Amino acid sequence: MKTLARIGALVALTAAAVFGATSPASAGPSGCSSVTQIGTTGVAYIDGSPFASVKQFKGCGRNYAYSYVWTSYRNNHSSWEICAAIVVGNRFSDGNCASGRPVEVWSWGADTLTACTHAAGWWEGVTAARSDERC
Repeated sequence: MKTLARIGALVALTAAAVFGATSPASAGPSGCSSVTQIGTTGVAYIDGSPFASVKQFKGCGRNYAYSYVWTSYRNNHSSWEICAAIVVGNRFSDGNCASGRPVEVWSWGADTLTACTHAAGWWEGVTAARSDERC
């Protein structure tokens, strides 16, 4: 029975590694424990392969941008940068970046719930993506 349990655990871990089974956006932004995704998810590509997902969330009276670096990219590269910001018109607001081997980054909370906004995610000079605009 122990052998069967070990095999099951190994299969589950292998599937998670191969398919990137993670829980993006599960923790939420710093200081806000309850957020809801608004709008569609954008995907940034590098050489035709997905690099990061970009989402917009609302919660705690603010909008947040969220960028998540795909497991498939992380498993095959040694370092990268990822940024996230809320955009109003052409103005980037409350952006935040991380470099090295970050899994995700949240923007700072933007006081923009009454404005039309979208989330932007990027690696400067390499790739970028956005969610759709929400009003």
